[in-house]
Amino acid sequence: QVQLEESGGGLVQAGGSLRLSCAASGRTFINLRAMGWFRQTPGKEREVVATITWSLGSTYYADSVKGRFTISRDNAKNTVYLQMNSLKPEDTAVYYCNAAIWGSNINTYWGQGTQVTVSS
Repeated sequence: QVQLEESGGGLVQAGGSLRLSCAASGRTFINLRAMGWFRQTPGKEREVVATITWSLGSTYYADSVKGRFTISRDNAKNTVYLQMNSLKPEDTAVYYCNAAIWGSNINTYWGQGTQVTVSS
């Protein structure tokens, strides 16, 4: 019922930058509690990269990306961004957008994933 549309992935050299975007749509009213970014590589568990709450904009970052990645939001567009700087080969993964949305219950939704590849 709610769709998350991701964009911004690609191939960059180590030290480069990318900006990911994710927009929530599909219902007339979408009451977001939080959005975030997760990533996954083959054979490994999906891990949280960064999250942001929609009320106060409180952020969380994985230790591996602190100081390099910045998560932000545009409340009017129901959109979350992930600015990725100083990219490393170990950042290579499929990045998934996630949204926690108020309804009769608090439901979570996932984007389709976008590939980020960092070459050395």
